[in-house]
Amino acid sequence: MHKTLINLVENRIAITLQENQVTIPKKDVDVLIIGHGSKDPNAQLSLDYVVDGLKNNYRNVNRCWLEIEQPDIVEGIKTCEKNKPEVLVIVFYFLHEGAHVKTDINNDLKPALENSSIKKAYITKHLGVDEKMIDLIIERAKEVESAD
Repeated sequence: MHKTLINLVENRIAITLQENQVTIPKKDVDVLIIGHGSKDPNAQLSLDYVVDGLKNNYRNVNRCWLEIEQPDIVEGIKTCEKNKPEVLVIVFYFLHEGAHVKTDINNDLKPALENSSIKKAYITKHLGVDEKMIDLIIERAKEVESAD
């Protein structure tokens, strides 16, 4: 795991709050991170690492999955709703803006939000190609190179 992933998610959250002119302190903001889901139990480790890395900075940080694993998006929203967020920021933990980001997540997320009592929910851009991600890949490549 690498702290750059946490920084990248924090950056997406900060940009989304700024773009929506949300001025409350980070400590009062709730976060829900939506990951893809996998049959491989180790796949959860990356997202859990990010969630754990954000917990000290935000009111509540939760995660859910688009498919395969639980909690799913509907359950993720229900968990957030129980926390009565003043502001909920939803992070799409996806690299590419493919069908999952454009369509699949919203097919579950929009009705879940509409059926909840959450009044202020904002969605970040997916992780995408960010300079921090490029730096991380270069750093990892150098680690492999120096291991030889």
